[in-house]
Amino acid sequence: MSDQYIEVTQEAGRAFVMSNHQGAFVMLNFLRFKETADYSANPELAPSVPISGEEAYNKYITHTLPLLEKAGSALIFKGAGGNYLIGPPDKRWDVVLLVRHRSVEDFMAFATDAEYLAGAGHRTAALEDSRLLPIVEDQLL
Repeated sequence: MSDQYIEVTQEAGRAFVMSNHQGAFVMLNFLRFKETADYSANPELAPSVPISGEEAYNKYITHTLPLLEKAGSALIFKGAGGNYLIGPPDKRWDVVLLVRHRSVEDFMAFATDAEYLAGAGHRTAALEDSRLLPIVEDQLL
């Protein structure tokens, strides 16, 4: 099994949808970029000259933000990553994002929308590795 993750698996997607979570949640994104973006899976999106993974991801963000907002979601934090203070010393993340979604249903409608999918190849081209963790607010704190 690969130590790199770019896309959701069928099993993880099914478990997420079947979680029966009601209401808003936040997606915690850890992102590591390729040195040079790889558009081989989506050549129609490739720029005329090679660009970095970070530049490709910025194209993805530019494409995606209006669609996120239309779906009632919001990018609430974007920050530079780096090496762990506590964690594997050989792992780093370039960027960390927090994205708030109104509901699982709204997230799924966004994630399967044809307009969103038309530009999602920028994300694939950009990423060397990623993690996506849905976070539900703990009402006890």
